[in-house]
Amino acid sequence: MPDPPAAAADGNRAGRPYPGGVASDTTGLTVLGATVRAPIEHVEVFPAPAHVVEVRLTSAELTSMCPVTAQPDLSTIVVTYVPDEWCVETKSLKLYLWGFRDRAVFAEALAAEIAGEIMATAHPHRVRVDLTQQPRGGIVVSATAELTA
Repeated sequence: MPDPPAAAADGNRAGRPYPGGVASDTTGLTVLGATVRAPIEHVEVFPAPAHVVEVRLTSAELTSMCPVTAQPDLSTIVVTYVPDEWCVETKSLKLYLWGFRDRAVFAEALAAEIAGEIMATAHPHRVRVDLTQQPRGGIVVSATAELTA
């Protein structure tokens, strides 16, 4: 992803007007509007609109595998971040999360990996990933990973 354009005094990147106050620059987005039939390895980003102080993305459809038994683990994930120049494009997040479906990974490592991906790609001021794994054997696993720039 290229370096973000400089923000104007009003917070607008590259001086482009945002119709209705919403960024519309889709440069660099490859999965939005495309038919994609496989998971992707990284999330995609778009310029953050001015004055957005926090973004929260929630999915109840995160699936991975237990690294010991290879049984499926079903999780709910909440990604909360404070954007700097970039926001995470949600279709790319969905396709990125799909990539964990056949991966054997503990819930704690999964939360940390997703937080690392958001930090490395979107470069937010802060990211927090809360992952809650559905109970198996009567135990609910909740893991939180947080990174700060």
